[in-house]
Amino acid sequence: MSIDVWGAPDSFLPSIADSLLFWFLLSRPRKPSSLLSHYPSSFSSSSSSSTAAAQRFEDSSCDSSSMPTVSVKWQKEVFPSVEIDTSQPPLVFKCQLYALTGVPPERQKIMVKGGLLKDDADWATLGVKEGQKLMMMGTADEIVKAPEKGPVFMEDLPEEEQVVAVGHSAGLYNLGNTCYMNSTLQCLHSVPELKSALLSYTNSGRNNELDQYSHLLTVATRDLFGELDRNVRPVAPLQFLSILRKKYPQFAQQHNGGYMQQDAEECWTQLMYTLSQSLRSSDSSEASATVKALFGVGLVNRVYCAESSEESFENESVYALKCHISQDINHLHEGLRRGLKYLTVQFVRFFWKRESNQKAKILRKVDYPLELDVYEFCSDELRQKLQTPRQTLRELENVKLGLKVEDKKKEHEVNMPTSEGSSNDSTEPSSMALDKGDDTYQFRSKLLILFALMSTAVSSEDKGQLTGIYDLVAVLTHKGRSADSGHYVAWVKQENGKWIQYDDDNPIPQREEDITKLSGGGDWHMAYICVYKARVV
Repeated sequence: MSIDVWGAPDSFLPSIADSLLFWFLLSRPRKPSSLLSHYPSSFSSSSSSSTAAAQRFEDSSCDSSSMPTVSVKWQKEVFPSVEIDTSQPPLVFKCQLYALTGVPPERQKIMVKGGLLKDDADWATLGVKEGQKLMMMGTADEIVKAPEKGPVFMEDLPEEEQVVAVGHSAGLYNLGNTCYMNSTLQCLHSVPELKSALLSYTNSGRNNELDQYSHLLTVATRDLFGELDRNVRPVAPLQFLSILRKKYPQFAQQHNGGYMQQDAEECWTQLMYTLSQSLRSSDSSEASATVKALFGVGLVNRVYCAESSEESFENESVYALKCHISQDINHLHEGLRRGLKYLTVQFVRFFWKRESNQKAKILRKVDYPLELDVYEFCSDELRQKLQTPRQTLRELENVKLGLKVEDKKKEHEVNMPTSEGSSNDSTEPSSMALDKGDDTYQFRSKLLILFALMSTAVSSEDKGQLTGIYDLVAVLTHKGRSADSGHYVAWVKQENGKWIQYDDDNPIPQREEDITKLSGGGDWHMAYICVYKARVV
Protein backbone atom coordinates (compact mmCIF):
# COMPACT_ATOMS: atom_id res chain seq x y z
CA MET A 1 0.00 0.00 0.00
CA SER A 2 1.30 3.44 -0.92
CA ILE A 3 0.07 6.86 -0.02
CA ASP A 4 0.63 9.77 -2.38
CA VAL A 5 -0.22 13.30 -1.35
CA TRP A 6 -0.64 15.74 -4.23
CA GLY A 7 -1.01 19.45 -4.14
CA ALA A 8 0.03 19.86 -0.52
CA PRO A 9 2.99 21.97 0.49
CA ASP A 10 6.05 20.27 1.94
CA SER A 11 5.53 21.98 5.32
CA PHE A 12 2.18 20.24 5.65
CA LEU A 13 3.53 16.71 5.13
CA PRO A 14 5.25 16.23 8.54
CA SER A 15 2.05 16.96 10.46
CA ILE A 16 0.18 14.34 8.45
CA ALA A 17 3.01 11.87 8.95
CA ASP A 18 3.01 12.45 12.70
CA SER A 19 -0.71 11.76 12.93
CA LEU A 20 -0.50 8.58 10.90
CA LEU A 21 2.51 7.27 12.77
CA PHE A 22 1.10 7.72 16.26
CA TRP A 23 -2.31 6.38 15.21
CA PHE A 24 -0.74 3.16 13.98
CA LEU A 25 1.52 2.87 16.99
CA LEU A 26 -1.35 3.21 19.44
CA SER A 27 -3.63 0.83 17.57
CA ARG A 28 -1.06 -1.83 16.66
CA PRO A 29 2.53 -1.47 17.94
CA ARG A 30 5.00 -1.95 15.12
CA LYS A 31 8.51 -0.84 14.33
CA PRO A 32 8.61 2.60 12.70
CA SER A 33 10.89 1.21 9.96
CA SER A 34 8.18 -1.14 8.74
CA LEU A 35 5.71 1.72 8.57
CA LEU A 36 8.05 4.05 6.75
CA SER A 37 8.64 1.52 4.01
CA HIS A 38 5.20 2.31 2.64
CA TYR A 39 5.89 6.04 2.36
CA PRO A 40 7.64 7.82 -0.46
CA SER A 41 11.29 8.58 0.10
CA SER A 42 10.64 12.30 0.13
CA PHE A 43 8.14 11.87 2.90
CA SER A 44 10.55 9.69 4.87
CA SER A 45 13.37 12.18 4.71
CA SER A 46 11.22 15.07 5.80
CA SER A 47 9.94 13.13 8.80
CA SER A 48 13.20 11.93 10.30
CA SER A 49 12.67 13.80 13.58
CA SER A 50 9.20 12.35 14.03
CA THR A 51 10.53 8.88 13.35
CA ALA A 52 13.13 9.20 16.10
CA ALA A 53 10.52 10.35 18.61
CA ALA A 54 8.24 7.47 17.70
CA GLN A 55 11.13 5.03 18.05
CA ARG A 56 11.82 6.26 21.61
CA PHE A 57 8.11 6.15 22.52
CA GLU A 58 7.67 2.55 21.32
CA ASP A 59 10.89 1.41 22.95
CA SER A 60 9.86 2.85 26.32
CA SER A 61 6.31 1.48 26.12
CA CYS A 62 7.23 -1.95 24.88
CA ASP A 63 10.35 -2.50 27.00
CA SER A 64 9.38 -4.99 29.74
CA SER A 65 12.58 -4.26 31.65
CA SER A 66 11.07 -0.95 32.91
CA MET A 67 8.53 -2.95 35.00
CA PRO A 68 10.57 -5.70 36.64
CA THR A 69 8.82 -8.09 39.00
CA VAL A 70 10.53 -8.85 42.31
CA SER A 71 9.72 -10.70 45.51
CA VAL A 72 9.94 -9.00 48.89
CA LYS A 73 10.63 -10.81 52.20
CA TRP A 74 9.41 -9.12 55.37
CA GLN A 75 9.74 -10.95 58.68
CA LYS A 76 8.31 -14.43 57.96
CA GLU A 77 6.22 -13.36 55.01
CA VAL A 78 7.17 -13.33 51.33
CA PHE A 79 5.33 -11.20 48.80
CA PRO A 80 5.98 -12.55 45.27
CA SER A 81 5.41 -10.78 41.97
CA VAL A 82 5.68 -7.19 43.19
CA GLU A 83 6.09 -4.93 40.16
CA ILE A 84 8.51 -2.00 40.26
CA ASP A 85 7.77 0.95 38.00
CA THR A 86 11.29 2.22 37.37
CA SER A 87 9.89 5.38 35.79
CA GLN A 88 8.68 6.41 39.27
CA PRO A 89 10.83 7.21 42.33
CA PRO A 90 11.39 4.46 44.92
CA LEU A 91 8.94 6.21 47.27
CA VAL A 92 6.10 4.91 45.06
CA PHE A 93 7.44 1.35 45.49
CA LYS A 94 7.55 1.87 49.26
CA CYS A 95 3.92 2.97 49.21
CA GLN A 96 3.09 -0.33 47.45
CA LEU A 97 4.79 -2.22 50.27
CA TYR A 98 2.96 -0.10 52.87
CA ALA A 99 -0.33 -1.31 51.39
CA LEU A 100 0.90 -4.93 51.63
CA THR A 101 2.62 -4.91 55.03
CA GLY A 102 1.34 -1.88 56.95
CA VAL A 103 4.89 -0.59 57.46
CA PRO A 104 4.97 3.19 56.82
CA PRO A 105 7.53 4.29 54.17
CA GLU A 106 9.59 6.22 56.72
CA ARG A 107 10.12 3.00 58.73
CA GLN A 108 10.98 0.75 55.76
CA LYS A 109 14.58 -0.40 55.35
CA ILE A 110 15.01 -2.19 51.99
CA MET A 111 18.36 -3.77 51.17
CA VAL A 112 19.57 -3.11 47.58
CA LYS A 113 22.90 -2.88 45.82
CA GLY A 114 25.01 -0.30 47.60
CA GLY A 115 23.03 -0.16 50.87
CA LEU A 116 19.51 0.95 51.81
CA LEU A 117 16.94 2.07 49.26
CA LYS A 118 16.43 5.83 49.42
CA ASP A 119 13.21 7.60 48.47
CA ASP A 120 14.82 9.60 45.66
CA ALA A 121 17.32 7.02 44.35
CA ASP A 122 17.77 6.31 40.62
CA TRP A 123 16.60 2.81 39.68
CA ALA A 124 19.10 2.66 36.82
CA THR A 125 22.03 2.71 39.26
CA LEU A 126 20.58 0.08 41.59
CA GLY A 127 20.65 -2.81 39.13
CA VAL A 128 17.32 -4.32 40.10
CA LYS A 129 16.63 -7.35 37.91
CA GLU A 130 13.59 -9.43 37.02
CA GLY A 131 12.82 -12.02 39.73
CA GLN A 132 15.26 -10.50 42.23
CA LYS A 133 14.57 -11.03 45.95
CA LEU A 134 14.56 -7.95 48.22
CA MET A 135 14.74 -7.88 52.02
CA MET A 136 12.68 -5.35 54.00
CA MET A 137 12.77 -4.53 57.69
CA GLY A 138 10.42 -2.31 59.69
CA THR A 139 7.60 -2.27 62.24
CA ALA A 140 4.04 -2.06 61.03
CA ASP A 141 1.50 0.35 62.45
CA GLU A 142 -0.91 -1.10 64.96
CA ILE A 143 -4.00 -2.30 63.21
CA VAL A 144 -6.93 -0.13 64.10
CA LYS A 145 -9.47 -2.33 65.77
CA ALA A 146 -13.13 -1.89 65.19
CA PRO A 147 -14.81 -0.30 68.23
CA GLU A 148 -16.41 -2.80 70.56
CA LYS A 149 -19.48 -0.58 70.63
CA GLY A 150 -20.76 1.31 67.67
CA PRO A 151 -21.51 5.03 67.81
CA VAL A 152 -24.42 5.89 70.07
CA PHE A 153 -26.59 8.79 69.04
CA MET A 154 -28.19 11.05 71.61
CA GLU A 155 -31.71 10.08 70.61
CA ASP A 156 -30.81 6.43 71.33
CA LEU A 157 -29.72 7.16 74.92
CA PRO A 158 -32.07 6.66 77.86
CA GLU A 159 -33.88 9.82 78.93
CA GLU A 160 -31.76 10.18 82.09
CA GLU A 161 -28.50 10.08 80.10
CA GLN A 162 -29.88 12.48 77.52
CA VAL A 163 -30.49 15.03 80.29
CA VAL A 164 -26.81 14.77 81.33
CA ALA A 165 -25.63 15.07 77.72
CA VAL A 166 -27.83 18.07 76.94
CA GLY A 167 -26.91 19.88 80.17
CA HIS A 168 -30.37 21.14 81.06
CA SER A 169 -33.78 19.77 81.96
CA ALA A 170 -36.92 19.71 79.85
CA GLY A 171 -39.33 22.50 79.03
CA LEU A 172 -43.04 22.66 79.88
CA TYR A 173 -45.86 22.65 77.37
CA ASN A 174 -48.13 25.69 77.40
CA LEU A 175 -51.61 24.33 78.11
CA GLY A 176 -53.39 27.55 77.23
CA ASN A 177 -52.15 30.81 78.78
CA THR A 178 -50.08 28.89 81.36
CA CYS A 179 -46.71 30.58 80.74
CA TYR A 180 -47.09 32.31 84.14
CA MET A 181 -47.13 28.88 85.78
CA ASN A 182 -44.37 27.37 83.61
CA SER A 183 -41.94 30.20 84.31
CA THR A 184 -42.64 30.00 88.06
CA LEU A 185 -42.02 26.25 88.12
CA GLN A 186 -38.79 26.50 86.12
CA CYS A 187 -37.36 29.11 88.50
CA LEU A 188 -38.23 27.07 91.59
CA HIS A 189 -36.94 23.92 89.90
CA SER A 190 -33.48 25.55 89.83
CA VAL A 191 -33.26 25.32 93.65
CA PRO A 192 -31.71 21.90 94.46
CA GLU A 193 -32.45 22.17 98.19
CA LEU A 194 -36.15 22.61 97.44
CA LYS A 195 -36.10 19.58 95.14
CA SER A 196 -34.44 17.51 97.88
CA ALA A 197 -37.10 18.52 100.38
CA LEU A 198 -39.84 17.61 97.92
CA LEU A 199 -38.20 14.27 97.19
CA SER A 200 -38.39 13.33 100.87
CA TYR A 201 -42.07 14.28 101.00
CA THR A 202 -44.18 11.10 100.90
CA ASN A 203 -47.78 10.58 99.85
CA SER A 204 -48.58 9.77 103.47
CA GLY A 205 -46.72 12.80 104.78
CA ARG A 206 -49.82 14.93 105.18
CA ASN A 207 -50.25 16.33 108.67
CA ASN A 208 -53.53 17.11 110.36
CA GLU A 209 -53.22 20.86 109.79
CA LEU A 210 -52.74 20.50 106.03
CA ASP A 211 -55.77 20.46 103.76
CA GLN A 212 -56.15 17.86 101.04
CA TYR A 213 -55.48 20.11 98.06
CA SER A 214 -52.30 21.53 99.64
CA HIS A 215 -51.06 17.98 100.11
CA LEU A 216 -51.97 17.01 96.54
CA LEU A 217 -50.36 20.17 95.15
CA THR A 218 -47.12 19.37 96.99
CA VAL A 219 -47.15 15.81 95.63
CA ALA A 220 -47.85 17.12 92.11
CA THR A 221 -44.92 19.57 92.42
CA ARG A 222 -42.62 16.75 93.55
CA ASP A 223 -43.68 14.48 90.69
CA LEU A 224 -43.40 17.26 88.11
CA PHE A 225 -39.88 18.21 89.23
CA GLY A 226 -38.94 14.54 88.94
CA GLU A 227 -40.26 14.42 85.37
CA LEU A 228 -38.27 17.53 84.45
CA ASP A 229 -35.09 15.90 85.75
CA ARG A 230 -35.68 12.64 83.89
CA ASN A 231 -36.74 13.99 80.51
CA VAL A 232 -35.31 15.99 77.64
CA ARG A 233 -38.54 16.23 75.69
CA PRO A 234 -41.11 18.78 76.93
CA VAL A 235 -43.40 17.75 79.78
CA ALA A 236 -47.13 18.49 79.99
CA PRO A 237 -47.96 19.64 83.59
CA LEU A 238 -51.58 18.44 83.41
CA GLN A 239 -51.88 17.06 86.93
CA PHE A 240 -50.19 20.04 88.55
CA LEU A 241 -52.37 22.53 86.67
CA SER A 242 -55.56 20.67 87.54
CA ILE A 243 -54.79 20.65 91.27
CA LEU A 244 -53.55 24.27 91.22
CA ARG A 245 -56.90 25.43 89.81
CA LYS A 246 -58.79 23.43 92.42
CA LYS A 247 -56.68 24.80 95.26
CA TYR A 248 -56.70 28.38 93.93
CA PRO A 249 -59.81 28.94 91.76
CA GLN A 250 -58.58 32.34 90.50
CA PHE A 251 -56.26 30.47 88.14
CA ALA A 252 -59.30 28.80 86.56
CA GLN A 253 -60.90 32.05 85.41
CA GLN A 254 -62.11 31.97 81.81
CA HIS A 255 -62.88 34.57 79.18
CA ASN A 256 -64.43 34.02 75.76
CA GLY A 257 -64.29 30.27 76.22
CA GLY A 258 -60.61 30.06 77.17
CA TYR A 259 -58.53 30.28 80.33
CA MET A 260 -57.25 33.75 81.16
CA GLN A 261 -53.63 34.79 81.53
CA GLN A 262 -52.63 35.22 85.20
CA ASP A 263 -50.01 37.08 87.21
CA ALA A 264 -46.84 35.00 87.70
CA GLU A 265 -46.15 36.72 91.03
CA GLU A 266 -49.52 35.54 92.36
CA CYS A 267 -48.77 31.98 91.24
CA TRP A 268 -45.31 32.22 92.85
CA THR A 269 -46.74 33.51 96.14
CA GLN A 270 -49.52 30.92 96.35
CA LEU A 271 -47.20 28.02 95.56
CA MET A 272 -44.59 29.21 98.04
CA TYR A 273 -47.26 29.50 100.73
CA THR A 274 -48.51 25.97 100.04
CA LEU A 275 -45.01 24.49 100.16
CA SER A 276 -44.22 26.41 103.34
CA GLN A 277 -47.17 24.70 105.01
CA SER A 278 -46.44 21.19 103.74
CA LEU A 279 -42.62 21.02 103.91
CA ARG A 280 -42.19 21.29 107.65
CA SER A 281 -39.45 19.64 109.69
CA SER A 282 -41.06 17.05 111.92
CA ASP A 283 -37.95 16.71 114.10
CA SER A 284 -38.04 20.34 115.25
CA SER A 285 -40.01 21.55 118.22
CA GLU A 286 -40.64 24.80 116.42
CA ALA A 287 -41.74 22.97 113.26
CA SER A 288 -39.54 25.17 111.11
CA ALA A 289 -40.47 25.04 107.43
CA THR A 290 -38.01 24.25 104.67
CA VAL A 291 -39.32 27.10 102.55
CA LYS A 292 -38.79 29.56 105.38
CA ALA A 293 -35.26 28.28 105.89
CA LEU A 294 -34.47 28.72 102.20
CA PHE A 295 -36.36 31.87 101.25
CA GLY A 296 -37.47 33.53 104.49
CA VAL A 297 -36.48 37.14 105.13
CA GLY A 298 -36.99 38.52 108.63
CA LEU A 299 -38.22 42.11 108.99
CA VAL A 300 -38.59 44.29 112.08
CA ASN A 301 -41.44 46.72 111.57
CA ARG A 302 -41.29 49.96 113.53
CA VAL A 303 -44.48 51.97 114.02
CA TYR A 304 -43.79 55.52 115.22
CA CYS A 305 -46.22 58.21 116.41
CA ALA A 306 -44.88 61.70 115.62
CA GLU A 307 -47.09 63.46 118.23
CA SER A 308 -46.43 61.27 121.26
CA SER A 309 -43.04 59.91 120.13
CA GLU A 310 -44.32 56.45 120.94
CA GLU A 311 -43.03 53.54 118.91
CA SER A 312 -43.58 49.81 118.72
CA PHE A 313 -41.78 46.96 116.98
CA GLU A 314 -43.14 43.90 115.27
CA ASN A 315 -41.28 40.97 113.69
CA GLU A 316 -42.40 39.71 110.31
CA SER A 317 -41.20 37.01 107.93
CA VAL A 318 -41.59 37.36 104.17
CA TYR A 319 -40.42 35.28 101.22
CA ALA A 320 -39.41 38.13 98.93
CA LEU A 321 -37.97 41.63 99.12
CA LYS A 322 -39.92 44.11 97.05
CA CYS A 323 -38.15 46.62 94.84
CA HIS A 324 -40.54 49.57 94.57
CA ILE A 325 -40.19 51.40 91.26
CA SER A 326 -40.59 55.17 91.01
CA GLN A 327 -39.01 58.03 89.09
CA ASP A 328 -36.07 58.03 91.51
CA ILE A 329 -35.30 54.31 91.14
CA ASN A 330 -32.67 53.27 88.60
CA HIS A 331 -30.99 50.37 90.40
CA LEU A 332 -32.09 47.45 92.52
CA HIS A 333 -30.23 48.75 95.59
CA GLU A 334 -32.23 51.97 95.48
CA GLY A 335 -35.49 50.08 95.17
CA LEU A 336 -34.69 47.86 98.13
CA ARG A 337 -34.00 50.90 100.27
CA ARG A 338 -37.49 52.07 99.44
CA GLY A 339 -38.95 48.94 100.12
CA LEU A 340 -31.47 33.88 103.43
CA LYS A 341 -29.91 31.07 101.61
CA TYR A 342 -31.98 32.10 98.63
CA LEU A 343 -33.05 35.71 98.29
CA THR A 344 -36.08 36.44 96.14
CA VAL A 345 -36.51 39.98 94.85
CA GLN A 346 -39.79 41.07 93.30
CA PHE A 347 -39.90 44.15 91.10
CA VAL A 348 -43.22 45.88 91.76
CA ARG A 349 -43.89 46.55 88.08
CA PHE A 350 -47.69 46.47 88.12
CA PHE A 351 -50.25 48.80 89.67
CA TRP A 352 -54.03 48.94 89.43
CA LYS A 353 -55.11 51.41 86.77
CA ARG A 354 -58.69 52.45 87.43
CA GLU A 355 -59.26 53.92 83.96
CA SER A 356 -58.54 50.65 82.16
CA ASN A 357 -59.59 48.40 85.04
CA GLN A 358 -56.41 46.32 84.84
CA LYS A 359 -52.91 45.91 86.28
CA ALA A 360 -50.84 48.38 84.27
CA LYS A 361 -47.11 47.91 83.86
CA ILE A 362 -44.29 50.25 84.89
CA LEU A 363 -41.80 50.14 82.00
CA ARG A 364 -39.01 52.07 83.75
CA LYS A 365 -35.57 50.49 83.44
CA VAL A 366 -34.18 49.22 86.77
CA ASP A 367 -30.74 47.60 86.62
CA TYR A 368 -29.95 44.60 88.78
CA PRO A 369 -26.56 42.94 89.38
CA LEU A 370 -25.45 39.37 88.77
CA GLU A 371 -23.88 39.64 92.22
CA LEU A 372 -25.95 41.29 94.97
CA ASP A 373 -24.47 42.45 98.28
CA VAL A 374 -27.12 42.98 100.97
CA TYR A 375 -24.65 43.94 103.70
CA GLU A 376 -25.86 47.53 103.87
CA PHE A 377 -29.44 46.38 104.47
CA CYS A 378 -28.58 44.25 107.52
CA SER A 379 -28.84 45.20 111.16
CA ASP A 380 -25.73 46.20 113.11
CA GLU A 381 -25.79 42.90 114.99
CA LEU A 382 -25.94 40.90 111.80
CA ARG A 383 -23.17 42.97 110.22
CA GLN A 384 -20.85 41.93 113.05
CA LYS A 385 -21.62 38.26 112.35
CA LEU A 386 -20.87 38.72 108.66
CA GLN A 387 -17.46 40.34 109.15
CA THR A 388 -15.42 37.13 109.58
CA PRO A 389 -16.98 35.18 106.67
CA ARG A 390 -16.60 38.21 104.39
CA GLN A 391 -12.93 38.52 105.31
CA THR A 392 -12.45 34.81 104.57
CA LEU A 393 -14.19 35.21 101.21
CA ARG A 394 -11.99 38.18 100.36
CA GLU A 395 -8.84 36.16 101.09
CA LEU A 396 -10.06 33.25 98.98
CA GLU A 397 -10.73 35.59 96.07
CA ASN A 398 -7.27 37.12 96.47
CA VAL A 399 -5.75 33.64 96.26
CA LYS A 400 -7.66 32.98 93.04
CA LEU A 401 -6.29 36.22 91.64
CA GLY A 402 -2.75 35.24 92.65
CA LEU A 403 -2.44 37.90 95.34
CA LYS A 404 -0.62 37.30 98.60
CA VAL A 405 -2.44 37.84 101.85
CA GLU A 406 0.35 40.02 103.26
CA ASP A 407 0.01 42.35 100.28
CA LYS A 408 -3.54 43.09 101.35
CA LYS A 409 -2.95 43.63 105.07
CA LYS A 410 -3.11 47.38 104.67
CA GLU A 411 -6.58 47.05 103.23
CA HIS A 412 -7.97 44.68 105.86
CA GLU A 413 -10.29 47.34 107.21
CA VAL A 414 -12.04 47.76 103.85
CA ASN A 415 -15.27 45.79 103.60
CA MET A 416 -16.58 43.93 100.58
CA PRO A 417 -17.61 46.40 97.87
CA THR A 418 -21.14 46.73 96.61
CA SER A 419 -22.42 47.99 93.32
CA GLU A 420 -23.01 51.31 95.03
CA GLY A 421 -19.50 51.58 96.44
CA SER A 422 -17.76 50.38 99.56
CA SER A 423 -19.73 48.58 102.24
CA ASN A 424 -17.79 50.61 104.77
CA ASP A 425 -20.41 53.31 104.47
CA SER A 426 -21.76 54.12 107.93
CA THR A 427 -25.11 55.25 106.62
CA GLU A 428 -27.99 53.51 108.33
CA PRO A 429 -30.23 51.33 106.18
CA SER A 430 -32.86 53.48 104.56
CA SER A 431 -36.52 52.89 105.15
CA MET A 432 -39.77 53.46 103.35
CA ALA A 433 -42.78 55.36 104.60
CA LEU A 434 -46.33 54.30 103.84
CA ASP A 435 -49.43 56.29 104.66
CA LYS A 436 -51.96 54.46 106.84
CA GLY A 437 -54.81 56.94 106.32
CA ASP A 438 -53.55 59.23 109.06
CA ASP A 439 -50.67 61.71 108.72
CA THR A 440 -49.84 61.16 112.38
CA TYR A 441 -48.60 57.64 111.92
CA GLN A 442 -45.85 56.57 109.63
CA PHE A 443 -44.95 52.98 108.99
CA ARG A 444 -41.22 52.36 108.73
CA SER A 445 -39.59 49.07 107.84
CA LYS A 446 -35.96 48.42 108.60
CA LEU A 447 -34.51 45.40 106.85
CA LEU A 448 -33.11 42.93 109.36
CA ILE A 449 -32.31 39.65 107.66
CA LEU A 450 -33.01 37.41 110.63
CA PHE A 451 -34.15 34.25 108.90
CA ALA A 452 -32.68 30.92 109.93
CA LEU A 453 -29.71 30.77 107.59
CA MET A 454 -28.46 34.22 108.61
CA SER A 455 -28.86 33.81 112.36
CA THR A 456 -27.51 31.47 115.03
CA ALA A 457 -30.20 28.94 114.13
CA VAL A 458 -28.38 27.82 111.01
CA SER A 459 -29.32 24.32 109.86
CA SER A 460 -26.76 21.64 110.64
CA GLU A 461 -26.85 20.59 106.99
CA ASP A 462 -25.40 23.94 105.94
CA LYS A 463 -21.71 23.69 106.66
CA GLY A 464 -20.78 27.06 105.15
CA GLN A 465 -21.07 30.53 106.61
CA LEU A 466 -23.10 33.17 104.82
CA THR A 467 -21.33 36.30 103.59
CA GLY A 468 -24.25 38.56 102.66
CA ILE A 469 -23.32 38.21 98.97
CA TYR A 470 -25.75 36.54 96.59
CA ASP A 471 -25.37 35.28 93.01
CA LEU A 472 -28.21 35.51 90.51
CA VAL A 473 -29.51 32.03 89.56
CA ALA A 474 -32.94 32.66 88.02
CA VAL A 475 -34.99 35.47 86.51
CA LEU A 476 -38.71 35.45 85.75
CA THR A 477 -39.56 38.02 83.08
CA HIS A 478 -42.71 39.50 81.59
CA LYS A 479 -43.19 40.82 78.07
CA GLY A 480 -46.23 42.97 77.47
CA ARG A 481 -48.13 45.91 78.95
CA SER A 482 -50.43 44.19 81.47
CA ALA A 483 -49.93 41.55 84.16
CA ASP A 484 -52.95 39.62 82.90
CA SER A 485 -51.70 39.54 79.31
CA GLY A 486 -48.38 39.29 77.50
CA HIS A 487 -45.94 36.45 78.04
CA TYR A 488 -43.87 35.11 80.97
CA VAL A 489 -40.47 33.42 80.52
CA ALA A 490 -37.94 31.85 82.92
CA TRP A 491 -34.17 32.38 82.59
CA VAL A 492 -32.30 29.80 84.70
CA LYS A 493 -28.59 29.35 85.41
CA GLN A 494 -27.46 25.72 85.09
CA GLU A 495 -24.95 23.89 87.27
CA ASN A 496 -22.32 24.25 84.52
CA GLY A 497 -22.68 28.05 84.69
CA LYS A 498 -24.57 28.42 81.41
CA TRP A 499 -27.92 30.16 81.15
CA ILE A 500 -31.04 28.64 79.57
CA GLN A 501 -34.17 30.56 78.58
CA TYR A 502 -37.24 28.40 79.19
CA ASP A 503 -39.85 29.73 76.80
CA ASP A 504 -42.51 27.16 77.76
CA ASP A 505 -41.47 23.93 75.97
CA ASN A 506 -38.50 25.53 74.17
CA PRO A 507 -35.17 25.71 76.09
CA ILE A 508 -32.85 28.25 74.44
CA PRO A 509 -29.16 28.74 75.45
CA GLN A 510 -28.30 32.33 76.43
CA ARG A 511 -25.16 34.33 77.13
CA GLU A 512 -24.61 35.89 80.54
CA GLU A 513 -24.62 39.39 79.07
CA ASP A 514 -28.12 38.73 77.74
CA ILE A 515 -29.40 38.29 81.30
CA THR A 516 -28.47 41.83 82.33
CA LYS A 517 -30.45 43.22 79.38
CA LEU A 518 -33.74 42.24 81.03
CA SER A 519 -33.85 45.40 83.17
CA GLY A 520 -36.72 47.06 81.30
CA GLY A 521 -37.14 50.34 79.52
CA GLY A 522 -39.06 49.05 76.49
CA ASP A 523 -41.25 46.25 75.22
CA TRP A 524 -38.60 43.54 75.60
CA HIS A 525 -38.66 40.95 78.41
CA MET A 526 -38.41 42.69 81.81
CA ALA A 527 -37.27 41.17 85.09
CA TYR A 528 -40.25 40.63 87.37
CA ILE A 529 -38.80 38.21 89.95
CA CYS A 530 -35.09 37.55 90.60
CA VAL A 531 -33.77 34.62 92.62
CA TYR A 532 -30.34 34.99 94.25
CA LYS A 533 -28.36 32.19 95.90
CA ALA A 534 -26.17 32.87 98.93
CA ARG A 535 -22.41 32.63 98.54
CA VAL A 536 -20.93 30.76 101.50
CA VAL A 537 -17.42 30.04 102.76
